[in-house]
Amino acid sequence: MELKVSDLSIGYNGISILDDINFYVESGSYLCIVGENGTGKSTLLKTISNLQKPVYGEICFSSSRNEIGYLPQQTAVQHDFPAAVKEIIAMGALSKSKWYKPFYSKQQKELISWAIDRTNIAAIKDKCFRELSGGQQRRVLLARALVAARNFIILDEPTAGLDPEATKDFYELLEKINRDENVTIVMVTHDIENAIKYSTHILHLQSNDYFFGTLDEYIQTRKNK
Repeated sequence: MELKVSDLSIGYNGISILDDINFYVESGSYLCIVGENGTGKSTLLKTISNLQKPVYGEICFSSSRNEIGYLPQQTAVQHDFPAAVKEIIAMGALSKSKWYKPFYSKQQKELISWAIDRTNIAAIKDKCFRELSGGQQRRVLLARALVAARNFIILDEPTAGLDPEATKDFYELLEKINRDENVTIVMVTHDIENAIKYSTHILHLQSNDYFFGTLDEYIQTRKNK
């Protein structure tokens, strides 16, 4: 799946905070959205994910938005969710169904097993989610997003609150999924150094301005400053 954003203005209640945004995400890309607090990173992500309306402009996907997996910022409620890991992951399959079904199809079961395997959480699939470490919880939520959308996932500050080792492990996992499974990734992060290390493209939001380009182009602009 591919994404094209044209002349987009984002904000709240019809009041824009950032205008005329243009960028594209090709299939298999890994785009990191970076910038200071208040520049609209999470607002942009929510707008792309259809959780809020744009002020104006176009957001075009090459396939249905139902094919997008979304991993929002984690809240205290999510940390304490009293369910088994495998149940939470399976919820990703429900997001594609128009009608509730008391059982999963063979294809859905295979997709759930694939997501568990790719995120390396088979050993904890029967544990209660709230008993896991922060890094393990992020992997579970990533697996759920992959079940919801096999080819395109959006993540909002997925490493916030994690210690350096768990952060490193999560970035390496995302890189492996992007590289080996050709999963397109769009992620908001404050961590510019890891964004530079792992992504293929950078969208850097600033007050009333932005940069979009390949990783090499972004590195060159930083050298020229």
